[in-house]
Amino acid sequence: MSDLGSSLYAIPEEFVEFRDLVRQIAQEQIKPRSSEIDATGEYPWDIRKLLGEQDILGLAVPEEYGGTHMGTLMLQIAVEEIAKVDASCALILMIQELGSLPIRLFGSDELKQRFLPKIATGEWSPAFALSEPEAGSDPGSMKTHAVRDGDEWVINGGKNWITNTSIADFYVVFAKTDLESGRVTAFVVEKEREGFSYGPLEHKMGIKGSPTGSPVFDDVRVPHENVVGEVGRGMSVALGTLERTRLGAAAQAVGIAQGAIDYATEYAQGRIAFGKPISTFQGLQWKLADAETKTAAARELLYKACAMADRSVRGDGFGKWSSMAKLFASDTAMDVTVDMLQILGGYGYVKDYPMERFMRDAKITQIYEGANEIQRVVIARSMVG
Repeated sequence: MSDLGSSLYAIPEEFVEFRDLVRQIAQEQIKPRSSEIDATGEYPWDIRKLLGEQDILGLAVPEEYGGTHMGTLMLQIAVEEIAKVDASCALILMIQELGSLPIRLFGSDELKQRFLPKIATGEWSPAFALSEPEAGSDPGSMKTHAVRDGDEWVINGGKNWITNTSIADFYVVFAKTDLESGRVTAFVVEKEREGFSYGPLEHKMGIKGSPTGSPVFDDVRVPHENVVGEVGRGMSVALGTLERTRLGAAAQAVGIAQGAIDYATEYAQGRIAFGKPISTFQGLQWKLADAETKTAAARELLYKACAMADRSVRGDGFGKWSSMAKLFASDTAMDVTVDMLQILGGYGYVKDYPMERFMRDAKITQIYEGANEIQRVVIARSMVG
């Protein structure tokens, strides 16, 4: 198990205490549900309620709006602890941040008062609707558009790969509002708006307890007050949000990797072959050692980037560090889960054991919150311009 006390960063005692609370909840109340959540693909409403009651969802919201916000580092430590046992449940907390951060960073006081308190308690859950069928890594190619009509905006188009589709209470939607210049504006769209719908949900390889789908906007009208930030500055809202929330994917990846290591280590100590525990075999010891080392390095990179986010010093290269953390942690999670599955041998390949789920869940961390190829572009551009 990793120990925050050994970190280079000065983590306050209250962080350690809250981490231990989240760890206990994850191990005792979420872990027993993980296999069923994966098998049924049903959204775990009971876990969301639990996370809300324990003030864990409030980590995404400032105290003035009823949250328990203790900074980016504490938030991602909580994501990591939950992801050790269930990546889908970790995504509940990740999306509370992703869908509310645009309002928190760029929204009007009225929007903050209207939405953030219900996010803090877990009563409401948001969604972040940027990607489209032909505009994933290239959001500038989006076709969803909005036209102003008096004090309202009329939105038409469709989105794809949107987490929380079907269960979100509101969606932060990005639409082109100037087709000539391609300028984009961000809007809050409540689920009950006339003209809003969604198609069948995706059948995914992993994170099956988190619904992913394609919202549709057919002449959906929203008041001008639902604009997030400035008209025509929606891409600044999107990029300013993703620069921070990609740390959630990094934390999820670190948690998945550590969960796989912990399980494989315990298994290796109890599995007997050739008359002794397989944990005594050097070939397997090296796999464990490499996995623990890479995961520890990913965690330190994550915590470094989180500390930079909490300092909020402009021009300190935070974007590069958050991209490096997401890139390295997600690649590490994939490598580690493959190797830890190998330690279990045939048992790792069957659903009676959680290792194949760890591996399936790890893959998405290389894809969403900005594919790793895009992260490499961001990092390189920060180096060479």
